[in-house]
Amino acid sequence: MKIAVIALGKIGLPLAVQFASKGHEVVGVDVNETVVATVNDAREPFPGEAHLQEKLSELVPAGKLRATTDYADAVPGADAVVLVVPLFVDAEAQPDFGWMDAATAELARHLTPGTLVSYETTLPVGTTRDRWKPALESGSGLVEGQDFHLVFSPERVLTGRVFEDLRKYPKLVGGLTPAGAERAVEFYTSVLDFDERPDLPRGNGVWDLGAAEASELAKLAETTYRDVNIGLANQFARYASTVGIDIYQVIEASNSQPYSHIHQPGIAVGGHCIPVYPRLYLWNDPAATVVRAAREANAGMPDYTIGLLEGVYGDLEGAKVVVLGAAYRGGVKETAFSGVFAAVEALTSRGAVTMVHDPMYTDEELTKLGFTPYQLGEPVDAAVVQANHPEYAELSSADLPGIKVFIDGRRVSSPEKWADVDYRVIGKA
Repeated sequence: MKIAVIALGKIGLPLAVQFASKGHEVVGVDVNETVVATVNDAREPFPGEAHLQEKLSELVPAGKLRATTDYADAVPGADAVVLVVPLFVDAEAQPDFGWMDAATAELARHLTPGTLVSYETTLPVGTTRDRWKPALESGSGLVEGQDFHLVFSPERVLTGRVFEDLRKYPKLVGGLTPAGAERAVEFYTSVLDFDERPDLPRGNGVWDLGAAEASELAKLAETTYRDVNIGLANQFARYASTVGIDIYQVIEASNSQPYSHIHQPGIAVGGHCIPVYPRLYLWNDPAATVVRAAREANAGMPDYTIGLLEGVYGDLEGAKVVVLGAAYRGGVKETAFSGVFAAVEALTSRGAVTMVHDPMYTDEELTKLGFTPYQLGEPVDAAVVQANHPEYAELSSADLPGIKVFIDGRRVSSPEKWADVDYRVIGKA
């Protein structure tokens, strides 16, 4: 098959590589000329994705994968087009379809009969049918279900382990017509490999959910579940700390039977997915009070954590405090909706002299993010762990001279490493 992948980001490029590794001719489209040139040089444009570089080194020279900025080069005659263009959101995670609308318009201009079009970007329910179908039809002059097929198939992977996750989880598809869904099942079966999953009632593979809306909701539901679960864990943690209970023992005990799956509490819920997709769900269902309450509870955790520091340390006016971790989670160089921003804001509002450290970022990069960089070994009064980078598990008071309070917002360390330091963790008195 000839396949076009639109947007060569941290999901799109690994997808293009996966498709090419199955023997298909793949052309990636991206508006960023630097990304296109880097891919055509068989170099990864971003670090940290397991096996990406080795696969690029094999597939690009073999002529199986190339990149372009020109839709007219990639789309006409394609058997399948997969779009992974970002859906941008504002501070409240309200959707901004600008980039997706522009990409869809360009795709429509060059769409030819017989093509399967699959959107993989997470969307509010109804977007595929009510927004993309009319846009593609009006821009191309073609008729969906007759001249081309349109489906929604959400990505379900984490950056850094995309190839592993593609094998591990069923590929969900939902079409606008039975014929489109059938085409999608055939397509994804031919471009993906799946691990054996005897634990799944339907087995691992491509699952047709019967409609695009069901597939859209499935992605929102699985991510919103995590946000609600974490919100509940945070509520438990905040209560437990007031009555002298270790919430981690409680969670371990509760989860020892098969019907309890309580997640871990923490300083923040960040990233492109968990803080965002519940808001996309609320965009469809504003009456979902449980979802809204959990999102508000999690959004309030950075300020709660700095309040915990204030309760232990005292007045933070003039105190030198370092936030450990700019990234939204350990091992990932990404600050999307990271708790670092709210934590720094909460510290600054209390008069603290706030600095940020992250082993994955240079001082210049931290400065561009608006932070004052911190180097281990500099005197500091207090520290707050925001990202669970593995390096932070190795820290001790010797790395933070003068430290009086260590707030472990991710439970990466232990009191034994902090002799003569007031060590606190969320969910324990």
